[in-house]
Amino acid sequence: MSEADKAKALEATNWDFIELGASHMVTGYDHLLFLFGVVFFLTRFNDIVKFVTAFTIGHSITLLFATLYQIQANYYLIDAVIALTVIYKGFDNLGGFKKYLNIASPNLLLMVFVFGLIHGFGLSTRLQMLPLSEEGLVLKILSFNLGVELGQIAALTVMLGLLAIWRKTKSFKNFSNAANVFLISLGVLLLLQQLHGYSHTSHPDDFGFSADNYLHEHEKMSSDMESEIESEMTNQRPRTSHDSID
Repeated sequence: MSEADKAKALEATNWDFIELGASHMVTGYDHLLFLFGVVFFLTRFNDIVKFVTAFTIGHSITLLFATLYQIQANYYLIDAVIALTVIYKGFDNLGGFKKYLNIASPNLLLMVFVFGLIHGFGLSTRLQMLPLSEEGLVLKILSFNLGVELGQIAALTVMLGLLAIWRKTKSFKNFSNAANVFLISLGVLLLLQQLHGYSHTSHPDDFGFSADNYLHEHEKMSSDMESEIESEMTNQRPRTSHDSID
């Protein structure tokens, strides 16, 4: 959650929490990647509804109760586990359990529900970063969750539309495996990113600054790097007649 979100939450209405939940879902690439993997091979409307409902029930349960009872964990670790769910779904889509482990795939509907619980806990850790007052807390959580569902519906509408178009082309058969390998690769990158963040917050002394200054230091490092690149580009820019006059 950004500082702007935290400031806005101090006087936020239930509608503001709906907007916040929707924006968090449509920008939550880890959640979207998992959903993309879930619906990748689903063509029947009933199957889509069944699996999306299982995921929705799962994340709604942990989002509500973890936030209400202030159950917390390091959000980098939670997001690392969410990255593993992305890797799992890509591996499952490739038939990895039968091909590489010689076992049947676990019940997918059950796994989607369990992974929904994990994703909901991730959403809860983000929501708990906001200054939430006890007054009307349940309604705020439900409003945030409603926003998440609306964002999820919007994202799924786009995904399903694109997949429906892609399935009608020859490239889907040729590149569906490659798409899921790419999905696994993105999951691995997300996993490494979150583990990197966790290493900074859990062992800050190893990096020369405190956990509280982690984001500040990284923003400063990024800013310094951008300045250096801009300076190098300026120095290497071909001189013009206007430059020579100056």
